[in-house]
Amino acid sequence: MSNNKSNHTGPFLIMVGLMFIVGFLTVVNQQFQTPLQEALLSDAGALKNTLATLITFAFFMGYPALGSTASKWADTIGYKGTLVRGLFVLILGLGIEALSAYVSNTGTIEISGAAIPVAFFIFLLGSFVLGSALAILQTVINPFLLVTEVPGTSAVTRANIGGSLNSIGTTIAPFFVAYVVFGGSIPEVAQLLLPLSILILVVGVLTGVVKKLHLPTPNVGGGDTVDITKLTRSIWSFNHLKLGVVGIFVYVGVEVAVGSNITLYAKSLGFDKELYATMTALYWGGMLVGRLFGSFLSKVAAQKQLLFTATISLFLVIISMATDNPWFLVGIGLMHSIMWGAIFALAIDKLGAYTAKGSGALMIGVAGGAIIPWFQGVAADMIGGWELTWIIVAVCEVYLIYYAVSGHKIKENNILV
Repeated sequence: MSNNKSNHTGPFLIMVGLMFIVGFLTVVNQQFQTPLQEALLSDAGALKNTLATLITFAFFMGYPALGSTASKWADTIGYKGTLVRGLFVLILGLGIEALSAYVSNTGTIEISGAAIPVAFFIFLLGSFVLGSALAILQTVINPFLLVTEVPGTSAVTRANIGGSLNSIGTTIAPFFVAYVVFGGSIPEVAQLLLPLSILILVVGVLTGVVKKLHLPTPNVGGGDTVDITKLTRSIWSFNHLKLGVVGIFVYVGVEVAVGSNITLYAKSLGFDKELYATMTALYWGGMLVGRLFGSFLSKVAAQKQLLFTATISLFLVIISMATDNPWFLVGIGLMHSIMWGAIFALAIDKLGAYTAKGSGALMIGVAGGAIIPWFQGVAADMIGGWELTWIIVAVCEVYLIYYAVSGHKIKENNILV
């Protein structure tokens, strides 16, 4: 009589599909930097890299802007309602980006002697709304993956399947941008219109399906609730957590900087579109491979995982700078694939009743995905090239090595459990 309890295969497939869409659109939006720099920022002069990397900046600023709002929606209108609302916001973001293509010849705005098309600023707004939508979706997708019961799977298995589909989406996204959206030799903004319209249609259909779907209600709190009024210490009094937030900030920043800016770097060196699209796909493909096989490292201490991967990443960045060869940056994807889990585990270690608050504090670090790639773009304009800007990435890797060696250690007065 309890067969219905395990009849969640349909909802599970929808959640997995949404994870694919989240990963796919995240990297698609990053990959718009290079073609839109050529199509819209040809008269931007010394600001061309600063402005191009604003696309990624605007996208990732949607996460801190809407993350807490999404949590409140989940409490007030429910998880399914929040999911549907997130899909509507996603359609809005894609629509604004499509609008930028439609009005691509409507005039320019002068900034420091550079002529910037109005369409570019419309696209930036769309990028921000798109990032906000994905922040909303990710707030509710992961809990759904955990509670949608599918025969023969566990919660961890379902989460891993969702994560794998997310990584598959990030891997094929560069090819989608290079060959489907901007298939011609000279990128034009109008080429955005048809692919984005199709994506809007797909998300619209998916929204209709989700509205009619019966979804189990995630029990986020479980049975282990904590009386937050009894938590008398500031979460920032835990030094290893505080340094861990910085670790997440630089990790996410570097992950996005390499994934999004490697194309601008390769283009500046004269590589053609096919090659830098392949570089980016291999970078995100390395993330996929690492996450698929990361479970085999469960017996290796998080500190050792982080130390090894950050050291190899630093070595690859130095070799790339010394040889002016962006191909060495591709290998960083494999190294970065397991860093999130390692940093997270070290940062919340022995927080006891403060674990939930510590986990929330770590989400602040996601803002690194907005700030560090953009800062690198600003540096590229200031020094007239991308080659030396990878020092920023190297410094971030050095910090992660420091956190693995020393920063993660728990001070005696911070040990609660």
